[in-house]
Amino acid sequence: MRLRLFLLALGAFAVGTDSMVMTGILDGIADDLGTSLAAAGQLVTVFGLAYALLAPVLATVTARWDRRRVLFTALAIFTLANALSALAPGYGTLLATRILAAAGAALYTPTANAVATTLVPPERRGRAIATVLGGMTVATVLGVPLGAYLGRADWRWTMWLVTALGAAALAGLAALLRDLPAATAAPGIRERLAPLRNRQVIAGTFTTFLVFVAVNSIYIYLATAVRPATGGDQDRLSLILLVSGLASMAGNWLGGRLVDRLGVRAVLLTGGVLGALAYGSLPLLSGSMPGALCYAAVSPLVGWSMAVALPHRLISVDPPSAPLLMSLNSSALYLGLAAAGVVGSTAIDVLGGRWFPLVSVVAMAGAVTVTLTTVRRARPATAGAEAHPDPSSPSPLPEAAPQTL
Repeated sequence: MRLRLFLLALGAFAVGTDSMVMTGILDGIADDLGTSLAAAGQLVTVFGLAYALLAPVLATVTARWDRRRVLFTALAIFTLANALSALAPGYGTLLATRILAAAGAALYTPTANAVATTLVPPERRGRAIATVLGGMTVATVLGVPLGAYLGRADWRWTMWLVTALGAAALAGLAALLRDLPAATAAPGIRERLAPLRNRQVIAGTFTTFLVFVAVNSIYIYLATAVRPATGGDQDRLSLILLVSGLASMAGNWLGGRLVDRLGVRAVLLTGGVLGALAYGSLPLLSGSMPGALCYAAVSPLVGWSMAVALPHRLISVDPPSAPLLMSLNSSALYLGLAAAGVVGSTAIDVLGGRWFPLVSVVAMAGAVTVTLTTVRRARPATAGAEAHPDPSSPSPLPEAAPQTL
């Protein structure tokens, strides 16, 4: 069981490396393909937007497919796309292959999370999701630095690295991912889209969006935020990024256990409050290396703990629709990443390089408010089969009328 979860995490590691490593090789791409750095940067934006838009669409299209087939198809598309990226002769071709890679990633990650929850008892869903998401966090510590290092010689080597990771995950799953729980009868299109009329689903995806706007509005511009501490020294910044990556891994591990033990509401509210405090303190902490390192240890720990709770919350709304709900969560995540770049840069222009983290306080406060009003408290267990409600279950608000969507 654990081996299959780790194989799913290997695929997430490949996807995470691919989605984040591009920022470290944009200079090489621009020089090699004879384009501007701004145009090369659009490769990152297009990947994120394509992922966000395609995730729910592909989840619906493949709803009648066997989950094993979906995973293999997703990794095959992802691996092929990255091989084509490595061979791309020009900017237009590379842009098209990045969209194709995003399609594979958008199909894989939500499905892997949904499959992970079927491999364990309900009370261990949080840890199962954390294991798969762990591939993403490990990518920030190992995959991205390795890819960036290879890209110093030739950015195409970075693409071949991601291709190899995708191929390894595909081979492992083909050999060892067998006997998945049988899928329920595939519903019609009307039933598959029914969760989109549920206010709890809308609230959950909006919370994901706000959390990732809050986290990444600072992370994308972390070099600017901690410049008073680093003085522009790359070695000091690398140390801060290393601590941040290790804290991300710890937060992912901790989040899975806290969700299973305390429930989604407690993790989201506690994490949201601590996150807002960390963001609000960063303008003061960034004045020294110890303060910047303290922020780098606390903020990712909190953020990745919440990242585990967010998809768990959506699954609890409608477990049979887990693949679609996971795709919506992934869409909200990547939309949050895309929006964070704009929000962060705008905040820097308006508030300055020291105080721009305050915009993340506002975004996280919004996430806490939505959680307070839409997720109920965990109830103590009583006798009987119905006495053990999922602690992550949201409050039973009425569904929104279809015409309001």
